[in-house]
Amino acid sequence: MIALTGAKGLIASAGRYGGTYGHRDIAFEFGSWLSPEFKLYLIKEFQRLKEDENDRLKLGWNLQRTLSKINYRIHTDAIRETLIPATITKLQISLVYANEVDLLNVALFGQTAKEWREANPDARGNVRDNALLEQLVVLTNLESLNAVLIRQGLTQADRLNKLNEIAISQMRTLLADNSMKRLK
Repeated sequence: MIALTGAKGLIASAGRYGGTYGHRDIAFEFGSWLSPEFKLYLIKEFQRLKEDENDRLKLGWNLQRTLSKINYRIHTDAIRETLIPATITKLQISLVYANEVDLLNVALFGQTAKEWREANPDARGNVRDNALLEQLVVLTNLESLNAVLIRQGLTQADRLNKLNEIAISQMRTLLADNSMKRLK
């Protein structure tokens, strides 16, 4: 019958260890047709597996976002110790920090936080909350590197150029790396 119908994915053999074997997709479809309970089980199991996969994705992203937030402290300490003069107002201090955060945003994302918000008015969170895992890895690295460059006394323009070159290089590497793909 298989040869007559040209069926693909089915094997039938007679004899002591014979039987009918089908490709798993055919078997699942046949089982679903035969038993509503089996079909429900199959659907529930698929949903469970997808949730597990999504949880693993979220874990990697959340871990990297947390590392980025922790590493931010290294960055802010360098700013406070090196760039903030002793005699400025709290507003001026907050502007220094914001400028340095935007320096990293421009180096990595190509835009400031304000520009990102204007371009994405319906998005939840900020540019970093919506970043790819690879971008968060690079951001963590850029924060540490910028802290070093600040302590070395480089100008903001020089730091932006160096950080942008590093961001591009690291993104290329991470996007081509198979181990990052496995995390997803």
